[in-house]
Amino acid sequence: MVMFTEKSFDVFDIEGLDARMAAIRSEIQPVFQTLDDEFKSLLEKELGVELFVHIAQHRRRTVYPPENTWSAISQKKRGYKMEAHFQLGIWPEYIFMWLSLIDNPKNEKEVAEAFLENEQLFQQLDADFQVSIDHTQAKIADLASLDLEKSLIRFRDVKKGEFQIGRVIHKDDALLGNPEKAKEYMIDTYKQLLPLYQLAIAKQ
Repeated sequence: MVMFTEKSFDVFDIEGLDARMAAIRSEIQPVFQTLDDEFKSLLEKELGVELFVHIAQHRRRTVYPPENTWSAISQKKRGYKMEAHFQLGIWPEYIFMWLSLIDNPKNEKEVAEAFLENEQLFQQLDADFQVSIDHTQAKIADLASLDLEKSLIRFRDVKKGEFQIGRVIHKDDALLGNPEKAKEYMIDTYKQLLPLYQLAIAKQ
């Protein structure tokens, strides 16, 4: 059973771009590929559309090693940031499973408005869901205590506004000691996000 381990997090202690990228390729990317292939198949059945897996290669980096790394599942064969997509990724502190809208996606104002008009969909999510409004920072907020309306208005009105929602598994979470349960938790996260994903895609 393939799953992230302590070695996955240790990658971010490695100094230097080339050395860390080599470790990302050997320790993390095979986990992305295996898990995402399974998630892709499940999501395709749920959505009735063809999906594609993208794994971040960090090719634009020339000096500084990545502080985190991720993969994406989207309906676009080339690229993924132009539309709502699912992400699986890892920071030194946690693994994340997001519905992600980043880097000025298509029709972001319309998507934000649709989310604002359907806040009940957020209320249906489990209590441990999190929100990120900046994919370049590890900081996240509990959905339960977040001013959701304010975050969505920011996403709508601020040129570089972003919105990511999902769940995380912290580095020291006992769940990672049970790969099968960890995978089930990830699948459940994506399934709970499907109504929001479908709402977003319908506007794009």
